[in-house]
Amino acid sequence: MNILKGDAARRALTRQFSEIPVPGSVLESIEQLFGERLTPEAVVTRILADVRARGDDALLDWTERLDGHRPAALEVSRAEIEGATVEPELHAALELAIARVRAFYLEQPAHGFLTHGPDGALGQLVRPLSRVGVYVPGGLAPLVSTLIHTAVPAQVAGVPEIIVTTPAGRGGQIHPAILVAARLLGVARVFALGGAQAIGALAYGTASVPGVDKIAGPGNLFVVIAKRMVFGQVGIESLPGPTETLVLADDSANARYVAADLLAQAEHLGAEPVLVSTSRELLLSVQAELSGQLEALPEPNRSWARDSVQARMKIVLAESLQQGLELSNLYAPEHLCLLTRDPWSLLGGVRRAGGVFVGEHSMEALGDYLAGPSHVMPTGGTARFLSPVNVRDFQTLISVVGVNAAALSRIGPSAALLARSEGLEAHARAIESRLGTGDSHAD
Repeated sequence: MNILKGDAARRALTRQFSEIPVPGSVLESIEQLFGERLTPEAVVTRILADVRARGDDALLDWTERLDGHRPAALEVSRAEIEGATVEPELHAALELAIARVRAFYLEQPAHGFLTHGPDGALGQLVRPLSRVGVYVPGGLAPLVSTLIHTAVPAQVAGVPEIIVTTPAGRGGQIHPAILVAARLLGVARVFALGGAQAIGALAYGTASVPGVDKIAGPGNLFVVIAKRMVFGQVGIESLPGPTETLVLADDSANARYVAADLLAQAEHLGAEPVLVSTSRELLLSVQAELSGQLEALPEPNRSWARDSVQARMKIVLAESLQQGLELSNLYAPEHLCLLTRDPWSLLGGVRRAGGVFVGEHSMEALGDYLAGPSHVMPTGGTARFLSPVNVRDFQTLISVVGVNAAALSRIGPSAALLARSEGLEAHARAIESRLGTGDSHAD
């Protein structure tokens, strides 16, 4: 792999905001399923229209066609959720993850304010959404952690009802860890449903699946396209794409740790690992470590990680840590890992990132599970304007205006003047009707 520096590094880390890339294998699968060459957008459009028109029947048909099984029922029964079991160690780990994530989000202010002063009252009401849908990927990897990292902040926000959709395996069974986590969270309704059809069900509602106010959670290409298409009918938290990690390291970093952190993200399909360092020696050492650690991975993880490293990994030599931070801010990574001699001294220079992982004991992989913050973070450079999933994602703010008569007499004439400057005479007259000035009935 080439080592980039200077302008070449800046060009490589400058995001190209374009349509979602579509692997050739996806297009081939579409052609096999539909007998014609369709774009993923055309497929999702067809699925969403069918779900909206035929409801449950469409969900069953598309699940059978795409997932290889036809469920007897879309909703997982309460008995199945209550009866799901995992080994005791995993059960304890799920409980620990839920507790730590909940403790983190309980620290986020979740209340509004109402200020009373000489002019009256101004403030904001904070209200939870009524019903939220959580999409949990369950295909190649059953991401039970995603359920925890979306449902918990929604619960802390006060959302009274959470609907979970997750695709079942070829045998029609949901991974038991997802069901156990749902039970521990107190999430009562789980649907064995994935893909664009799940997003359509949550957006439009069917006889079996309740419609929701907002959908959260990552998914494959078709899930992301479907979320984009139903936005406006419902809210979405973001359009999470392939994961990415940028490691910023100096000559004090352990090459074995750096390689391990990069591979931890590289084993996700389509991931983009990035290494920026001030040390050429470290870059060469990490490249050697990557080769060895790659070969030690089991399949299919080895193939997934090798594809990410060979096709999308970027290695950058920075002149200084300050320049490394500038490149990171340009890239706006989902995950920024600081593996330097004094990582805390760099924190003030971080401007754009989904999450920052400070020091060698704060590996991003830990954050994926039970560090505390949600692992659903902005990807594709959207950390420029988006935040990780948090309590506010599941609440609305309602402005409160309670101006008294004395304040209106002082500020009202200026408001009426502004209204007339915009050509909105009725606005001006509505204000003046309370002021006793002007003729509200004049022609």
